[in-house]
Amino acid sequence: MNVRAIIAEALGTFVLVGLGSLSIVALAAYGTFPPILTVPFGFGLALMTGIAMFGHVSGGHFNPAVTLAAWIDRRLDWMSAVGYVVAQFVGAILASMMVLLLFSKEAVTATLNVPAAGAVPDTNAFVIETILTTVFVAVILTITNRAPSLAVLVIPLTLVMIHFVGIPLTGASVNPARSLGPAIIAGNYEHIWVYLTAPFAGSVLGWLIYRFVSMPEDEDVGEVEVDDEDDDLLDDEDELAAG
Repeated sequence: MNVRAIIAEALGTFVLVGLGSLSIVALAAYGTFPPILTVPFGFGLALMTGIAMFGHVSGGHFNPAVTLAAWIDRRLDWMSAVGYVVAQFVGAILASMMVLLLFSKEAVTATLNVPAAGAVPDTNAFVIETILTTVFVAVILTITNRAPSLAVLVIPLTLVMIHFVGIPLTGASVNPARSLGPAIIAGNYEHIWVYLTAPFAGSVLGWLIYRFVSMPEDEDVGEVEVDDEDDDLLDDEDELAAG
């Protein structure tokens, strides 16, 4: 188990949940920008910050649903996965505790994930959160495998998009740690089952989609077998180019 990676996950989750929550608090206090812009970019840019700071140490999960998918895909052993998840919940709780100490319990309550009152029942919220997490996890698994240098941009922008869609409907969690941290500090567990189950369901579905659309390397479209004669010809051409 990599202790540095586990600490990085706790710190990265603290940055994600802490700065994202502060964007909600700032919006409630000052209302400088439209809510539909402030909060999505608050969480998206907070994730970008966390990945830039700690992604090279732990992979920058900051989300138990992402860690579950990484474990299923055999990118992480089970002991590390458990350590990551515990660290993520600790980081989220500390982030919400920071909001409590700096402001008030009401400020923490404002950061809770809840379905749109009277418009989205819990069952519908579960389906929406599952779909959003499915997309999020599939993007993460794909971009980190196919173009990891772009992950620091693509993953946060995907989270921004998810918040644009999800905030008016479910509060846009896709992250059990992000939801449980404020719930514990605010002492409000209403609807929490949605946000502790749907992201894990979406994680499994996202992994299944990723595996379905990602062919093994030896079956990639466009791969051509080179026989010995062609290989010799290529070597001759390389020597000419070098000369």
